[in-house]
Amino acid sequence: MSASAQASAEPILLVRGLYKHFGGIKATNGVDLAVGRQEIAGLIGPNGCGKSTLFSLVSGTVAPDKGEIRFDGRAIAGMSAHRIARLGLARTFQIPALFDNMSVTENLLAAAAEGHWPGAAERAAETLSLLKLEHVADNRASDLSGGQQKLLEFGRAVMRQATLILLDEVTAGVHPNIRKIILEAIASLRERGVSFLVIEHDMEMVRSVCDRIIVMDSGRVVTSGAFEDIVRNSEVMQTYLGRPQ
Repeated sequence: MSASAQASAEPILLVRGLYKHFGGIKATNGVDLAVGRQEIAGLIGPNGCGKSTLFSLVSGTVAPDKGEIRFDGRAIAGMSAHRIARLGLARTFQIPALFDNMSVTENLLAAAAEGHWPGAAERAAETLSLLKLEHVADNRASDLSGGQQKLLEFGRAVMRQATLILLDEVTAGVHPNIRKIILEAIASLRERGVSFLVIEHDMEMVRSVCDRIIVMDSGRVVTSGAFEDIVRNSEVMQTYLGRPQ
């Protein structure tokens, strides 16, 4: 196999033996997972199982206690968030982190200000079109609906020209029309070469967009597979839905 073919076969994200403890809480307790290039992988599990902590470890906002994280073949465990972002990894948050007093367009341009500025105005216009935000382009972020703010948060990740985007419950609580825009944007970006790791509780969203489902419980990945295989596994679904007390 040629070097270029071997590189393309490697996962864009590889996590091995990842640990992060907060006092006596084992937020991640030996996580192993991989995301393939141009794959849309869904990450599910009960609340408190370590999904958001995993996102923080991968994106660099929290440093791991132990373990390996490789993004696009490069070791990034413990690297600062801004350095990881420059490499092409972006994430969204459950509560959008926007510049409230700036316009929608200005928020998009701000995401491109560090290292991604050439062609930013054109990319902002494309992103507004992709996410159907043209009609509010000049509105302040604080004046948007909750769903529109989630679209803008997603758009800021797109503006970074990321090759891997981590989406944290990006469709939670949004109007069905906005949910449709998000799903169509994910599919379109995948066609352009972008990979996704998606935390979601909306199983219909997971079924419709994800190539593979990764299930976490108690800080570990317990299994992964196609949606149909996951929902047929009664033990996994009991873990996902929560054990009876």
